[in-house]
Amino acid sequence: MSAEPASRTPPTPAPTATAAKGAGGPTGGGFEPADALTGPDPVPGSALRRELRAAHALVYRECLRLLSLRLHTVIIVLEPAVYLVALGGGLSGLIPSETVGGDYKTFLFPGILAIAVQAPAMSVGIRLIMDRENGYLRETLMAPVRRSTLLCGHCLGGTLMATAQGAMLLLVSGAVGIPYRPVLFLLLMLGMVVTAFAYTTFTLALAVHIRRVETFNTLLGLVTMPLLFLSGVFFPLTALPRWLAVPAALNPLSYAVDAMRRCIAGQVPGLTTPKGPAWAGRQLPVPLEWGLLAALGTGALCWAAYRFGRPE
Repeated sequence: MSAEPASRTPPTPAPTATAAKGAGGPTGGGFEPADALTGPDPVPGSALRRELRAAHALVYRECLRLLSLRLHTVIIVLEPAVYLVALGGGLSGLIPSETVGGDYKTFLFPGILAIAVQAPAMSVGIRLIMDRENGYLRETLMAPVRRSTLLCGHCLGGTLMATAQGAMLLLVSGAVGIPYRPVLFLLLMLGMVVTAFAYTTFTLALAVHIRRVETFNTLLGLVTMPLLFLSGVFFPLTALPRWLAVPAALNPLSYAVDAMRRCIAGQVPGLTTPKGPAWAGRQLPVPLEWGLLAALGTGALCWAAYRFGRPE
C-alpha cells in the first residue's frame, strides 16, 4: 500500500504596501514610515493629540532644566538684581527726580524686569544650536510630528521659563517703592510674558540660521547692548540725541519697557513717566504696544518655523 502524500503548505503571499505600513504600528517592532503619516489619521483627533504631546514634552524638558540647574537659575536672577542695586542705588542721587518722574530705582525697575527675562529666553536659541551639534535635534526630528510643532514647543518652554525667572524679581518690588497690588502684578506679568515671547522668537529666528554657538553668542552680544541702551532702560528716551529717535522707535524692547513703566505709573500716586517711543509725536496705548510686540514675535516665529521646516 502506498503512503499518502504529505500536504503541501501554500506559499506565503508577498506583503502588500498596506501590511508594510502596519508593521511599524503598536504591534510591530519597527518605526512607522514617514509616508504613512501623510494620509488621514485613522483615529479622529489623534494627530492633534500627538502634536500637543510633542510640544508638552519640550516644555516639560525646559521645566526640568530649571529645576535641575538651581545654581544657574539663581545666578540668572541675581544678575538683574545687581543692576537694580548697583545702578539704582548709585545713580539715584545723581539723576534728578523730575527727569525720570520719581525715584530712579522705580524708573529702573521695568527695565530690570526686561533684562531678567532676556537671558533665559535667549538661552533657548543656544540650546537649539547645541542640540543640532550633539545629535539630539536629529533624534527629535524623527518623531512623527511637524517640525513647526517642535519649534513651537521650544518657544513655549522658553517663554514660560523666562517669565517664571523674571517673576522672582516681583518679590523685591516693595524695596523700590512699588506697592504689592495684585492688579499691578498681573499687568507686569502680562508684560513679561509678551517680552519673553518676543525675545524667544527672535532668538529662535537667529538660531535656525546659525550653526555655531560661538557665532551665535557673538551676534547676541553685538545686538543686545544697542537694544538695551536704545530702549530707555537706563535713562529716558528724551535724553537721547534727536537722530537716535528713529532707531529707538524701531526697537521692540522700547515698547516693552515703556508699557510696563506706564502700568506702574498708573498704580503709584504721584509717579509720572517720561515720554517713550512715539510715532509722529504720539505715543501708542499700552495694549497697542503689547499687541505690536506680540505681532512681531508671531512673525518671527512663523519665519523661524518656515526655515526650520526646510530639510537640512
